[in-house]
Amino acid sequence: MRYAMVIDTKKCVGCSDCVVACQTENNVPIGYCRDWITERVEGTYPNLELELRSERCNHCENAPCVRCCPTGASHIIDGGIVLVTPNECIGCGACIESCPYDARFQHPDGYVDKCTFCHHRLEKGQLPACVSVCPTKCMYFGDLDNPNSEVSQLLKARKHKTLAPEAGTKPHVYYLI
Repeated sequence: MRYAMVIDTKKCVGCSDCVVACQTENNVPIGYCRDWITERVEGTYPNLELELRSERCNHCENAPCVRCCPTGASHIIDGGIVLVTPNECIGCGACIESCPYDARFQHPDGYVDKCTFCHHRLEKGQLPACVSVCPTKCMYFGDLDNPNSEVSQLLKARKHKTLAPEAGTKPHVYYLI
């Protein structure tokens, strides 16, 4: 199994419900976030295109954050989820610097924190909090290795992209465009 998230940029309205759900579900300290909304405007007036998207850790197959972690606190578990074990993290920040997605932060308690795809919810058969609260249903989550999963079907049917493909990280967050 390889977990993946697919986000439809044509449906996202930038409401930030995913951000608030994540902060609440994961007790993220005020002023920090594991996911965020970005806005990209391209073109020249009056021919402008706006893209809103929810961003987070991309849970990469070739994760530089895991390779550079001196303690093994950053690691990949079954399903391809990249996690940080707080009590093994020394807070050196090497993983923060190595991430091409700027998806990690120094938690006030001294360890590095990031999106976990709500691993604790997945273990109970639930979707990540961000996916479950999205009012426009623009976020999808599932198994890339299952050709019949919703994420696999969407990626077959729709044009999509990943962020920073030149980094060679093989991210597991996809954006429908």
